[in-house]
Amino acid sequence: MYIRRHLAPTLHRALENFPSVLVTGPRQSGKTTFLKHELGARCDYVSFDDPLERGLALNDPRGFLARFKRPVILDEIQYVPELLVYLKMEIDAGRTVAGRYILTGSQQFALMSGISESLAGRIAILELLPFSLAERPSVDDPATALWVGGYPEPALHPAHRDLWVRSYIGTYIERDVRQMRNIRDLRSFETFLGVCAARHGQVFDTAALARECGIALPTIKSWGGILDASYIIHLLKPYFRNFGKRVVKTPKLYFLDPAPVCELTMQPGAQAALAGAMGGSLFEGLVIAEAVKAFTNRGMRPQVFFWRTHDGHEVDLVIAAAGRLIPVEVKLTATPTLRHADPLTRFVKLAAAAAEPGLVVCRVGKETPLTDGHRAIPWHRFPGWLGKRLDQH
Repeated sequence: MYIRRHLAPTLHRALENFPSVLVTGPRQSGKTTFLKHELGARCDYVSFDDPLERGLALNDPRGFLARFKRPVILDEIQYVPELLVYLKMEIDAGRTVAGRYILTGSQQFALMSGISESLAGRIAILELLPFSLAERPSVDDPATALWVGGYPEPALHPAHRDLWVRSYIGTYIERDVRQMRNIRDLRSFETFLGVCAARHGQVFDTAALARECGIALPTIKSWGGILDASYIIHLLKPYFRNFGKRVVKTPKLYFLDPAPVCELTMQPGAQAALAGAMGGSLFEGLVIAEAVKAFTNRGMRPQVFFWRTHDGHEVDLVIAAAGRLIPVEVKLTATPTLRHADPLTRFVKLAAAAAEPGLVVCRVGKETPLTDGHRAIPWHRFPGWLGKRLDQH
């Protein structure tokens, strides 16, 4: 069963305006399936997972590209970065032709370096993340959403969830990490990954991580960059404008999918994960990830932040849209009260004209008005609400 992705309209617009398009994102997020369903009838297809195709592209790049008389999907382009300079020459020879080359890649370090050097101004870069809740409207139980996650395989086949998540973590460590950085001590990296999972939703304190893992601080920073570049985590930046308070300037760490967090922290089951000590951070991370996906599905850079002052005032999520700031609190409760809106009111007063009344995203059954124009909305309606807000501008 194929579920049409919300990135599809953005993809087709990009193909009408750019000679080439890169669809990147985490491994197994559905990039190849997405492109084949959207473009397969009018495109050729080559996967550089195939060593024969990889060899042909490396040994005779001009001859390799000359094979294709119509648009072509070049899958896993990071395996042949040498091809990018020849793609540039082909594009420049027919610059007015849009949508000639569609690239995919899962690793950002070498890939994005090669793209910026060879195809700057010639390529649209899109990110396909795991399913958003808006792409799976049948999911109305937060415990299931947290446990199964959004990767297509476990999302569409929940019975495969346990084996798939374990295999994904192992494959990611053994394959992607080895290729992205020459990490020899994989056991230490596994420890680091597990500690990061336990700190899901907390400030990315590199010094504390170094102490807990017994690893040098520069290594922690490098490995954090690996997790970020491979779309395992999202480092949520603080909102920097100082509204009369000293603010925390260290990002917060969130995994972009909750299923690996549940596995790495050894949660016993879906309901136990939601009801346990990490339930609040897992639920908060789910909403943060939905905000990120709402932007990336529209080809936009995520304008999402958190706000925290040194004297303890905090807002979980600040969304910047059309020059306005929208504060959002994420609560696991199904019974929002007026006090849940207090951080929103404080932020709006400090931000003044830059902000508007905010939201409490929680397990409430229906939209509920709160004080000062704030509202509580059901968690599963938040992606649709944000999507409509972004589409208005």
